[in-house]
Amino acid sequence: MVRITEPFHGAVLNRRHGEAVDGGLSIRVRGEAPLRDQVAVNGEPARRMGTAFEADVVLRTAHTDIVAVATGSTGTAEHTVRVVWDRYSKPRYRFSLDDNSFFLRDIAQKGYDSLFDCFYLAGLRDLNRKYGTKFSCNIYYTTGDDFSLPDFPDRYRSEWQDNADWLRLVFHAYANEPDRPYEHASAAKLLADLDKVAEQIHRFAGEEAYAPPSVIHWGIVQPDALKALTTRGVKALSGYFHPCPTGYAVHYWLDDDRSEYMSRHDALMDFDLGIVFSRVDIVCNTEPLDRIVPTLAPLADDPNTAEIMDIFTHEQYFWPFYRAYIPEHFERLDTALRWVTDHGYEPVFLHEGFLGGKEPDS
Repeated sequence: MVRITEPFHGAVLNRRHGEAVDGGLSIRVRGEAPLRDQVAVNGEPARRMGTAFEADVVLRTAHTDIVAVATGSTGTAEHTVRVVWDRYSKPRYRFSLDDNSFFLRDIAQKGYDSLFDCFYLAGLRDLNRKYGTKFSCNIYYTTGDDFSLPDFPDRYRSEWQDNADWLRLVFHAYANEPDRPYEHASAAKLLADLDKVAEQIHRFAGEEAYAPPSVIHWGIVQPDALKALTTRGVKALSGYFHPCPTGYAVHYWLDDDRSEYMSRHDALMDFDLGIVFSRVDIVCNTEPLDRIVPTLAPLADDPNTAEIMDIFTHEQYFWPFYRAYIPEHFERLDTALRWVTDHGYEPVFLHEGFLGGKEPDS
């Protein structure tokens, strides 16, 4: 038996994972094979150290198959992994806000002259002006009996469009409850809810303000529904991939091996789905103000987590009427954004290019 142990199948590799060479990225491949077997990696003899082997492979295209072949007394065996070269990668961050509905209800019911008369959007605009941050607001179709998206007027349409370079509206779920609404839902149910929200966003905000989903409520979606999401432009999905007593949290039903990998890496490609998964690095509403920087800083020291900062929070914690209101919530965002900006990270939307960077050549 022969097995490549590094890189992982679906790994997204950038300049931090190897050495730049003319027209490519040289990476180290490691694995295991029977002690006396001869091992070749992509046709070149590998170096052996007991049952271990290693070889250098140059990535020259966006997707590369790495094939290890072991030949010995019992015959020939091989193992293949495919990896992604993020050729044009750059330090970047995205900011996603989940569970949005209160600010839309507030604007609709108060009838403000401007979207930014709502303190929530005004606060986001202040952060955009200060740091250039791009915000994805993941919204619900309804908050319950007192507001649904058809209640939102279209008279702010031009204002949405004028700010679409940094502020996007995105499907999250039909409603906040029930919990885990798509854990066992069909693809048809998920797409129907998505299309209802998308239709309303296009009606009152215009095409420019819309973006395809990058976070589904609770991050639990059936595999066939994940595939169906690609028909609606989904290319990237963010999750927590945190280990917990029952497995992994917010992991889109990825198996344990991939979820464990994602708990330690920025990204992982599922070639069958055509979706790349991104790991959320910080949830601002769960980290005290004095823990924001200590949470982010170590990530920049690890090549597996340093290139992309996926920053996240939830809308409800901004509102004084909410039972778990956080008075310094905007200060937490400011602290996180100041840190990533000071350390050279650029704001992006995940759906643009490849995880917010330039799309790799196929």
